[in-house]
Amino acid sequence: MDSVQHIKMLAIEGFALAAVLMFLFWILSLRIKNVGVVDIGWALSLVLLTVFYVLKGDGFVVRSTLIGLMVVFWGLRLSILLVSRMLREKHEDRRYQKLREDWKPNVEWKFLALFEVEAILALVLSLPFLLIAINPRPELQFVEILGVLIWLIGFGGEVIADEQLKKFKHNVQNKGKTCDAGLWYYSRHPNYFFEWLMWVGYFVFALGSPWGWVAVICPFIMYHFLINVSGVPFAEAQSLQSRGEEYRRYQQSTNMFFPWFPKNF
Repeated sequence: MDSVQHIKMLAIEGFALAAVLMFLFWILSLRIKNVGVVDIGWALSLVLLTVFYVLKGDGFVVRSTLIGLMVVFWGLRLSILLVSRMLREKHEDRRYQKLREDWKPNVEWKFLALFEVEAILALVLSLPFLLIAINPRPELQFVEILGVLIWLIGFGGEVIADEQLKKFKHNVQNKGKTCDAGLWYYSRHPNYFFEWLMWVGYFVFALGSPWGWVAVICPFIMYHFLINVSGVPFAEAQSLQSRGEEYRRYQQSTNMFFPWFPKNF
C-alpha cells in the first residue's frame, strides 16, 4: 500500500472512531441536558485520533511517541479543565443556551449535527498528527525539535496563564475586577494565545514529515476559531457585561491576543 492510500485508510478509520465518540457524547448530552460536553468530546476525539495514528502508523517510534504525548497531555488537561468548569458552574454554557433558543424546533437533532461537525473538525486538525505518525525516517530533524520546543512554550504559557487567572479570582479582594497581572498584563487573552502557539508547534513539527507543509491549515483554523468564533468574542462580551467601563479601559491599553507591552494613556 502506498503512502497516499495509507493516509486515506487511516483518515477514514479515524473519522469513524471520532464520529462514534461524538455520537456517544451527544447521547450523554441528552441524558444530562448539557450540550457543553461537545467541547470535552472534541478534545478527546483528537486524543483518540492521535493514539490511533500512533498505533497504526508504523512511523519512527521516537517521533510517534513525542507527538502522542504532546496531544495526550494537551487533550487530557483541556478535558479536565472543561469537566471541572462544568461541575463548578452547574449550568449549560451560555453559548449553547442561546443555540437552544435559536435552533428550535428539532434542536436535539441539530445538536447531533453539531457534534458530528466537531468530529470532522477533529479529523482536519489531526492531519499533522497523522503525517508525523506515519513518517518512518529513523532520526529527528531540527525542525521537529523546534516544533516540540514551540509546543512546550505554548503548553507552559497556557498553564501559567490559567493559574494566574485562577489565583486572581480566588482572592476575594479582586471580586469584580479585571486580571491584569502576570501574562494578563501583556495580553487580554494569553491563554488563547498560548493555545494557538501549541498548534503552531504541531505544524512546525509536521514540517519534518512528507507533505507536512499542508498542516499549515491547522494554526490558521485555530486562530479563526479563537479570534472570531468561540474564544475571544464570547469572553470579551462576558467581561464587558460583568465589568463594564473597567474592562473597556483594559481593552484600550492591552493587546487582545499577541502579548506586548500595554499602551500608556
